[in-house]
Amino acid sequence: KSTEAMTKDFLIADFRIRIDGEGWIGTLGHFGRALRGFEVPHDPDAATVLTLRTDPCGQPDSGRFRTLDEFDFPEVNALCRFAAADDGYLFTMTLDSGETLWFHKRGSSPEARCNLAECRGCKEIGSLMRFGLWMLYGIAVAPHHAIAIHSSTVCRPEGAVLFLGESGTGKSTHTRLWLEHIPDTALLNDDSPIIRMKAGVPTVYGSPWSGKTPCYKQESHPIRGLVRLSQAPHNRMQRLPVIRAIGALLPSCPPAFAYDTALQDAVCETLSEMLGRTPVYRLECLPDADAARLSFETTLGHAADR
Repeated sequence: KSTEAMTKDFLIADFRIRIDGEGWIGTLGHFGRALRGFEVPHDPDAATVLTLRTDPCGQPDSGRFRTLDEFDFPEVNALCRFAAADDGYLFTMTLDSGETLWFHKRGSSPEARCNLAECRGCKEIGSLMRFGLWMLYGIAVAPHHAIAIHSSTVCRPEGAVLFLGESGTGKSTHTRLWLEHIPDTALLNDDSPIIRMKAGVPTVYGSPWSGKTPCYKQESHPIRGLVRLSQAPHNRMQRLPVIRAIGALLPSCPPAFAYDTALQDAVCETLSEMLGRTPVYRLECLPDADAARLSFETTLGHAADR
């Protein structure tokens, strides 16, 4: 096959990434279909933030990488290791069977590689590749002031609102209440949209990572508010001062990045730039229509009246 036939370009949050490897996208099932919504014509002369080869020769020497974080990926019962060396990062996911999918990203270069070609027969390969590419993409765009942020995001003509919180706090429930009770509302992404500055405006983009909700939109909206949710026996909302706002947003940024100084500095710099232009709120709420109306009126109500 020609290089063009093997190589796919994708545009995610206006960042071009390139993935090279024969027949790779057809092995990924649902995630492969999610990615196709972000595919753009391959342009060998276009700059990329990430160029990933899926069939490299030889695994990096993991012994020279210092472990930054180890954690479980419960979706497929895999042990993950995030590690760094002077010349880049290594992310591995090892199944109980012993099969390991690894990703190696070279420092400031867009060049990266993984051993997808060796793992194509693994039944969990779609889930592993989805998570691995999310990590790799996050590493690649962090220096460009962009973050994949764990949130459920709605959009209206006036802009977008992101709802953040720990798993189980009701992010998806709250966005569903907006869809049911706030006219002209649409879901942009239900798990991991991308936030970045665009011409000085805090902006949120759809992505191919949307958790269990198949919502993969190639579009962007100005951010009108970020809201951290917590369950309560009442509905109460307040705007947070900048210091508390950073504390409210950091837990929703990629957790493993907190163990690497360069990545965490990039995340904090992006958040600081956004917080000068975007309000952050805390919403204590019940799972009811009144809570949705309160958050709508607080974040977008005045804009909707104009």
